[in-house]
Amino acid sequence: MTDILPVEVDERLERLAAAALWADAEDAPLVVRRLADPPRERTWTVLATPGREGVVFASIGAGGSGHVDLIAVDPAARGRGIGRALVGAAEEWMRAHGAVEARFAGNPPCYAWPGIDVRYTPAACLAESLGYERYRVAWNMTADLPARYDEAEHEADLAKLAAAGVTVAAAPVGNRGRVAAFVREQWNDKWAWEAEQATGLHYAFRDGEILGFAAWGARPLWFGPMGTAEAARGLGVGRVLLRRCLDDQAAAGQTSAQIGWVGPLRFYSRAVGARAERVFWLYRRALD
Repeated sequence: MTDILPVEVDERLERLAAAALWADAEDAPLVVRRLADPPRERTWTVLATPGREGVVFASIGAGGSGHVDLIAVDPAARGRGIGRALVGAAEEWMRAHGAVEARFAGNPPCYAWPGIDVRYTPAACLAESLGYERYRVAWNMTADLPARYDEAEHEADLAKLAAAGVTVAAAPVGNRGRVAAFVREQWNDKWAWEAEQATGLHYAFRDGEILGFAAWGARPLWFGPMGTAEAARGLGVGRVLLRRCLDDQAAAGQTSAQIGWVGPLRFYSRAVGARAERVFWLYRRALD
């Protein structure tokens, strides 16, 4: 097998990802660019065959975990052992950087997918043939755009917020420090980074105090993350912010939005008619 070597990210890798990842062909080049611009403190690499028939993005996460963030093999080059060689090279790199476990799983806050989409059967077969165990299931929901929701309910939500003295606004790029600080204090650094990096960011506040936020485009074309402070729950903050983000995405030309790594199915189903659609298997194995 040809050597697997570190490479620079370029348009050839974007085209390779689009060709190999048929279920994500539209946004695969954007995902490649996203993975190539992670948080400054992240340790990561890109390894590929000399002819760019295959590529793997790998990174180091928390707790000694190494992550296969993206793997793609040109459809015309499959069956030659390239995928196996790429994973082997990624694992060797992980060991050299202190990882004790390898995962086919997203490494937030800068990730491509939660895990292996079940439709990418060859990737799941590869992971299992290499001794990876399936340890978790994650899913996305899909919201058609323009978003479908009850206009009367939405107006009632807006009236309720106004009566409670709550204002909603967009936070432009370059002016998100206060919102990011709120997200970091209420949740974690990962969500705060996503809020700062997002294409669109909306938030709710009262008397100068931020109460909730929602973002889209931190992972290209997807919605999330979002959250409402405990003291403001029950006012409809989340529904209003969600719909503002989806309106942005529709205005940007999207006909649907993926709500990534979903927890509350019922909330999104009721708020915008979203449906559970994409399922991901997360894999891991100990590195000897």
